[in-house]
Amino acid sequence: QVQLVESGGELVQAGGSLRLSCAASGRSVSSYSLGWFRQAPGKTREFVAVINWSAGRTYYADSVKGRFTISRDNAKNMVYLQMNSVKPEDTAVYYCAADKGGPQLPSRAAEYDYWGQGTQVTVSS
Repeated sequence: QVQLVESGGELVQAGGSLRLSCAASGRSVSSYSLGWFRQAPGKTREFVAVINWSAGRTYYADSVKGRFTISRDNAKNMVYLQMNSVKPEDTAVYYCAADKGGPQLPSRAAEYDYWGQGTQVTVSS
């Protein structure tokens, strides 16, 4: 079993930056694809970014492409989301997730096996 714990969410002004972290425990996730999703009030959970096991491949939602960067440190069992030039519409609870299924880059929530509890990001205008 894998446990995921997110951190780094906070209140930030539009145009600012912050970095989210997600720590995995229970077992190594070095062979897993790791992703970030977000859910705003009254909306469904949406895909943000994913990184494959070797960190050689990434995939982003169009809404964050060029502003957000996903990375991972397999030695530390961590995944990160660097958020730059944030906008009020980025306000949401951000979740990290792990997919043990192989080398693909999943963008659907149903493809992930493990989820964290989320961290709140609020962007003020």
